Amino acid sequence: MKEKKNPNKFTREHEERELAQTVIKQVQDSTQEFDQEVEEVIRLGRYSEGDRRPMKVRKRSQVAIEEIMIRRG
Repeated sequence: MKEKKNPNKFTREHEERELAQTVIKQVQDSTQEFDQEVEEVIRLGRYSEGDRRPMKVRKRSQVAIEEIMIRRG
């Protein structure tokens, strides 16, 4: 996923958590609340302005992960 230009680590991490929750909301059912189960969001690799790095999203339950992976399309 593309990163925004933000050298402040705390602000960048907060934005990434919100981005992950937005993506999860798009694939979840209207009765599910998987976006609330996000424990941790980590960018893999070193920060470089304008680069793309994969995101690792840690969830509280395995069931939520399986449902999201099924619905990702």
